[in-house]
Amino acid sequence: MERRNLSKVKQKYFQQHGGWLLLEKIKSSQRFGFTIFTKQQIEHATNNFYSANIIGYGGHGTVYKANLRDQVVAIKKCKIVNESKNKEFGKEMLILSQISHKNIVKLLGCCLEVEVPMLVYEFIPDGTLFHYIHSKRGASRISLMTRLRIAQESAEALAYLHFSASPSIFHGDVKSANILLDKDYTVKVSDFGASILAPTDEEQFVTLVQGTRGYLDPEYVQSCQLTDKSDVYSFGVVLVEILTCKLVVDFNAPGGEGKSLSSCFLLAMKENKIQELLDEEINNQDDMDVIMEVVELAKECLSMKGDERPTMKNVAEELGRIIKHNQYSRGQEYNHEEMETLISEASPDIVNQYYAYVSIDKEAEESIAIGR
Repeated sequence: MERRNLSKVKQKYFQQHGGWLLLEKIKSSQRFGFTIFTKQQIEHATNNFYSANIIGYGGHGTVYKANLRDQVVAIKKCKIVNESKNKEFGKEMLILSQISHKNIVKLLGCCLEVEVPMLVYEFIPDGTLFHYIHSKRGASRISLMTRLRIAQESAEALAYLHFSASPSIFHGDVKSANILLDKDYTVKVSDFGASILAPTDEEQFVTLVQGTRGYLDPEYVQSCQLTDKSDVYSFGVVLVEILTCKLVVDFNAPGGEGKSLSSCFLLAMKENKIQELLDEEINNQDDMDVIMEVVELAKECLSMKGDERPTMKNVAEELGRIIKHNQYSRGQEYNHEEMETLISEASPDIVNQYYAYVSIDKEAEESIAIGR
């Protein structure tokens, strides 16, 4: 009787979370790379959720490292699920499972035989951006250009969710702790615990504020309506975090209530004291032009009004432009130094020919500029 009752409970949860819809889709498509795991499989893989297997905590659940079907995975045991979304859960898993982007953690499967569904993700072994930028040793190893590449890849991933996923997906909890890095600092955006599909009518808007303090969009806090611009605001905080290596909420600030990094950043910009906030590892005059471009971009992302913020696609493109321009400038500088060295070792005839060529080349550039 106990076994029968347990089986009925499992079936109830399975149906409640839209399991039959998922099963139907999996059976109808051989290419559908998604698995529905049983409760027993998950418990065995995590050794009954043994505490030593915990690799992370979050506002939406606990993440365990596990070995499932001879593959190392990350299993997220969620805390709660919105009851109004129970019936949509299977449908949303269907959409999330089909996300395919090099900078987004792949959702491999789920378990629906439990009160709150559990999610199975690919395992990324080398920690989070939060760990690297707030660890003294970690931050010192990440150059400015590597930080910008991490920011760009993260922005590309979010832009994919907003513009390429169908329907669009809003992440809802963008923060440095949800940006995983592999040994080459390649980004994998993770944790869709707060994600929602883009609402198609007013009834589908989120009515409960979710997310992490310090990263939350002020407009979202007031309206309870998560939008793509909410992710843009949170990403702006991450940009500031990357540049400063400071915590997003400082509980050691006077008053003890915690001062937000975003407000400190905007105040520093207003008072022209932004250099005082920058991480000392990247705070040098040679890179200041590049840093100030990123600072201006972060300021736009942190606008109090969502309509005034750029889209994630705009942000990704701007970061790409900044990186390419900086690489080009450095390449030009390197080529100039290399050429000067070669000239110093060359014969007088070759030197005269080179400078004559440079003079002609400059005249051509000026003519083109005037023509434009």
